[in-house]
Formats: sequence, structure tokens, C-alpha cells
Amino acid sequence: MPDSIPPGVILSVDIASQSLTLTNQGGEIVARYPVSTGLNGPGQADGSGCTPLGDHYVRARIGAGEPVNTVFRGRRPTGEVYSPGLAEAYPERDWILTRILWLCGCEWGQNRGPGVDTFRRYIYIHGTPDSEPMGVARSHGCIRMRNADIVELFDRVPAGTHVRIS
Repeated sequence: MPDSIPPGVILSVDIASQSLTLTNQGGEIVARYPVSTGLNGPGQADGSGCTPLGDHYVRARIGAGEPVNTVFRGRRPTGEVYSPGLAEAYPERDWILTRILWLCGCEWGQNRGPGVDTFRRYIYIHGTPDSEPMGVARSHGCIRMRNADIVELFDRVPAGTHVRIS
């Protein structure tokens, strides 16, 4: 875990506006994307289905080079490519598609450590079916994005990037 926030790009997730903003090290906005955060609102607790608040960083980048709509389970490609037919066959699945930015909390007792650990809760920024609404809290705690947007963001964001969720 970084001891301090490294200089460079910063991702800011605003739960109230359901948006993710990418800024460069000069503080200029580079891009803004609609997202979908936790249906249960903000919160830290294991099993809550909430999106954790505070300072995080991108601990792992998963899915580089995979086709758009690649289906992931347990952070591994399943060999499936999402389609409406696949969705119909598995209506209970929480679809994690295309790319994954796996987050780790920076604040002990807040979003890191027993009972509140973002990394151990498997909180990601990830792609979701393009039929899912953005700008509306609907996830199980992760930050969902359109597939084209997560590909663009993934290509701009290195491991270690600071992520502020508020």
C-alpha cells in the first residue's frame, strides 16, 4: 500500500451524482463518466452491499487485452462473452465485464482492516452490461461503468492510482 497519495492521476467517485472524474496531476479534469454505485448506499461493512467511502488506490488491473464484454468470475475470464442470450440463461448473475480495477483502502479502520476491508470485500471499478442504467445506484457495492468507458479509463490508469470515494 502506498504510504501517501502519489502524485499523478486521481479518480474521484461522487456517490451523490453517480459520476467518476479523472483528473491529471495538475488538477485538470481529463474525463468524467457516469457510474452506478451500491444500491444500499455508501458504507464500509463486510456483507453490506454498500460502496465504501474514503481514500483508496488501484491495487490490481485485470483484463488487459480481453475483448469487450468478456465475463469475469473470481477475477478470471470465464471464456464467455456477454450477450442478451447469456443474460437470459443466467438472470441471477451480477455481471462483471470487460475490465476490473480492484480497489484497496488506505484508511485503517475505515476501509482497511477487519470488518471493513475494501480489498477483501472485492470492491472493483468494472464494466457492466450496456443495458444497465448509469447514474442510478444499482450495484452490489462496486462501481459499475459502461464497457467503452471502462476500457478508456483502464488504459489511462496505472496500478497505484489514487481513488477518492465520497
